[in-house]
Amino acid sequence: MTDPSGTSSRKRSLPADNGDRGGPLPARRPGRPGADRHIAALVLARGGSKGIPLKNIKMLAGVPLIGWVLRAAVDSEMFDSVWVSTDHDEIEKVAKSWGAKVHRRSPQVSRDSSSSLETIQEFVQLNPEVDVICHIQATSPCLHPFHIKEALEMILLEGFDSVFSVVRRHQFRWEEVKKGTGKLTRPFNLDPVNRPRRQDWSGELCENGSFYFGTRELIKSEGCLQGRKVCYYEMLPEYSVDIDVDIDWPVAEQRVLRYGYFGRVTPEVVQLMFCNVSGCLTEGRIFLSVIGEEMVSVNTRDITGIRMLQKEDVEVLLLASREDPITKSLCEKLAKNTGCEVMEVGEEPLNDLKQVVEQKKLEWKDVAYMGNDKADVNCLNLAGLSAVPADAPVVAINAAKYTCHKVGGMGAVREFAEHILLQKHKCLKP
Repeated sequence: MTDPSGTSSRKRSLPADNGDRGGPLPARRPGRPGADRHIAALVLARGGSKGIPLKNIKMLAGVPLIGWVLRAAVDSEMFDSVWVSTDHDEIEKVAKSWGAKVHRRSPQVSRDSSSSLETIQEFVQLNPEVDVICHIQATSPCLHPFHIKEALEMILLEGFDSVFSVVRRHQFRWEEVKKGTGKLTRPFNLDPVNRPRRQDWSGELCENGSFYFGTRELIKSEGCLQGRKVCYYEMLPEYSVDIDVDIDWPVAEQRVLRYGYFGRVTPEVVQLMFCNVSGCLTEGRIFLSVIGEEMVSVNTRDITGIRMLQKEDVEVLLLASREDPITKSLCEKLAKNTGCEVMEVGEEPLNDLKQVVEQKKLEWKDVAYMGNDKADVNCLNLAGLSAVPADAPVVAINAAKYTCHKVGGMGAVREFAEHILLQKHKCLKP
């Protein structure tokens, strides 16, 4: 089973943040505008999602959904504390692993009928030191730190009481008419006689649901997040992703791979990939023939993935354990088939591989590593890009930067190869 708290090396925690509720709030940030005010990020993540079960921690592009916004919030360096409000143990675990403190919401605001505002008001009541509450939606995985910083500065520098995110839409709207009423529809925002061209119409601003920022005073006195001196922050359409139903997931995944925030360290241009054959190229099963021969299988999709990397000048080096004669035999055949060099490694692969990295005059940021077990943890942590199959043990998942959807021997290597090439193309794009 995949552990949803994966990609640990891309996580960051706020100073003095132990993830526990009820401790002293961390010191305020002296270099930030409004340093005299306590600014808190708050992500609401109830466990009882009706559309997609435990949607907030479902893996999206190798990262739990909530991890995308928590990483952006922490890396913005604008918050004195980052919180997740939840009623679920697994969500709490994931939240803490991504550097957040946890507001364990009460049953009264955990019902299906409970509003976001009710939960935020409870948080405000329990945390009287917080001056500005930044409600960030977990379902907006393309949020970046610069969005947060620019929007929050509208409150801290320009004196607004509330700021919310919008996106510009070019959609003509018509009045809904129920069947059988005999009523005719009418346009809301255009004149059909003078229908404008898209390039001649600036469109309309619509909430995209990424975030709602407001002061404590506004929430307590007005009972809302949009009021008093209010302003919007416009985000480009490519960053405006809101996941409501399962059918959105594949679309969101493609969008986040292109426009998501991957951390302060930019995606690496990989020049060398180490791939553990056992458990990555193979599925962990040994087949016995009627005459007692031992056999393993390799998926053609994974072989294609290796060739895709080679075509893009990424060297692939296959790893086999010195203690595994079956894998060594398979590697010899794979070497002939793919042209990859094969290397035997010991119980700690890093001891053997660091010499290879040095000899090729590379740094570990130039290296991709795919492993599937505890022995791979050090290499998974060091490599610029690293991945494990979906069926890897928890200890390996927690060390990897990307968790594949596919299991070992069933297309996981191909999936990681596509991820490597996507990051390479993003880096090289002018």
